Amino acid sequence: MANDASAVFDARSPAVSDNPLADPFSPPADSALWRKNFLLGAATASYQIEGAVNEDGRLPSIWDTFSATPGKVLAGDTGAVACDHYHRWEADIDMLVSLGLEGYRLSIAWPRVMDAAGVPNRKGLDFYKRLLNRLKEKGVTTFVTLYHWDLPQHLEDRGGWLNRDTAYRFADYADLMSRELAGTVDAWATLNEPWCSAYLGYGNGHHAPGLADGRFATQAMHHLLLAHGLAIPVLRANDPASQKGIVANIGRGTANSDSAADQRAAHLFEVQHNAWILDPLLKGAYPQDLFELWPGTEPLVLDGDMQTIAAPLDFLGINYYFRTNVASDGGHGFREVPLEGVERTQMGWEVHPDGLRDLLTGFRRTYHNLPPIYITENGMASDDKVIDGHVDDTQRISFLKRHLAAVDQAIKAGVDVRGYFLWSLMDNFEWAFGYERRFGVVHVDYSTQKRTVKRSAELVAKFLKERGARV
Repeated sequence: MANDASAVFDARSPAVSDNPLADPFSPPADSALWRKNFLLGAATASYQIEGAVNEDGRLPSIWDTFSATPGKVLAGDTGAVACDHYHRWEADIDMLVSLGLEGYRLSIAWPRVMDAAGVPNRKGLDFYKRLLNRLKEKGVTTFVTLYHWDLPQHLEDRGGWLNRDTAYRFADYADLMSRELAGTVDAWATLNEPWCSAYLGYGNGHHAPGLADGRFATQAMHHLLLAHGLAIPVLRANDPASQKGIVANIGRGTANSDSAADQRAAHLFEVQHNAWILDPLLKGAYPQDLFELWPGTEPLVLDGDMQTIAAPLDFLGINYYFRTNVASDGGHGFREVPLEGVERTQMGWEVHPDGLRDLLTGFRRTYHNLPPIYITENGMASDDKVIDGHVDDTQRISFLKRHLAAVDQAIKAGVDVRGYFLWSLMDNFEWAFGYERRFGVVHVDYSTQKRTVKRSAELVAKFLKERGARV
C-alpha cells in the first residue's frame, strides 16, 4: 500500500506529518508510555528467523514439511535460511540493544533442543543459553515462547495436536527448557496464538500441518490448551522467579448493520476468535456459542482438564492486527463484508487501532480475573524498499503511533497493560506468505542478509532515549 494512505486515516488518530523533520512518534506528555516501567520491545519467532534447519542436531518440524510442499507457501519459500539468525545472533542482539529496545520476545525451536526420545540436544540448548545470557548481560528483559508453531514432525506423525499425548510431551519439553534456562528468562509464554495452530493448522489447512476439519480444530485446540495447563506448574516449580503466561491473538468483529442478525454475527466472530481461547483460560469452560457456530464439533474433554487449563496466569500476551466487518450468513454463522475506503496494509488487513482499545476494555469487563497484559505482537506489513541506504516506512510509523495511543487509552480506562512488543524486530519468513510481506522495523535483504534500520525503528529509539533522559 502506498505510503500516502493518510488520506483515509481515522480523523481521531492523526496521520504522519508531511514534514520529514517532524517527530510523528513521540506520545503526548500524559501518555503511560512515558512511564519507566512500561516495557517497550520487539518480537521474533524461531522458524521465521533462525534458518539452519539441518544443523547441530535439529530435527524437522511441521513447517519444514509444509513449506517444502508445492503450493503451500507463496513463491515456494521456506524457512531453511530465513534471516540466518542462528549464525548472526550476536550482531542481531547488538542491533536490538543499539535501538534501545528494553525487551525481546523470542521463541525456542522445540525440534532444536531434544530428540524424538526426549533426550536433550546440547548444541541446540547451548545456542539458546548463549543468546539469553547475552541478552541478560545487555540488560534486556527476556520473554520466551515455548511453542511458536514449529511442532517436531515426529510428533505430527503420531497425530500432532489431535493426539492427547502431545500435550504431555509438551510438558516434558517445558520441564527441560525451564530447568536448563532458569534464571535467564523473565517471562515464559507456553503457546503463541493457539487459535492459529488449531484453526489454520487443523480447521482450514492454511498453515501446517495443513488439515481441514472443524472437529479437528476444536480437538487440537483442547490439546493445545491442555498442554499449556500442564506446563504452567512445571514452569513454576523449575523457574519460580519468572512470570508465566500464554499469548493469544485476538480479533475485533464489527457488525455490518444494526440488525439483530448482523449483531449476532459479530458476537459469534468474537466468540470464535477470542472467547474460544480466553474462556477456558479464565472461566474454565468453553463458550457454548462456539458450538452453535460449529455444531457437532465438541472436543473430547476428560475429567479435570478444564481445571488444568484454567491454571492461574501471571500475564496474558495479546497479539492484535486488524478488524473484520461481518454480516449474518443467513444461518448460524457470519460472513466477512470488507469495508470500502479504509486503510489497509500489504496483507490486506484493515488498520483499526480502536479495535485494540475496545477489545482490551471489553476483556476487563468480561473477565474479572484478567491478569496483567502485555501486547506481545502488534505491527504491519508494507512493501518496504531500501532507497539510498534508508527505508522510510511512513505508514508503519503512523500505525505504531496510533496503536500505542489505543493502548494508552485502554490503560487510562483501567486495563493493566504493562508493555508492548513490536512485530517484528526484522523482516522474516511470514509463514504461508513467504518473504514477500515485510513486518520488520529492520529491513532484511535476503540475498545478502544485510540489515537496514527503518525510519520507524529510528523513531522508537529516539523516543526511548528521550524517556530514559526524563526518568
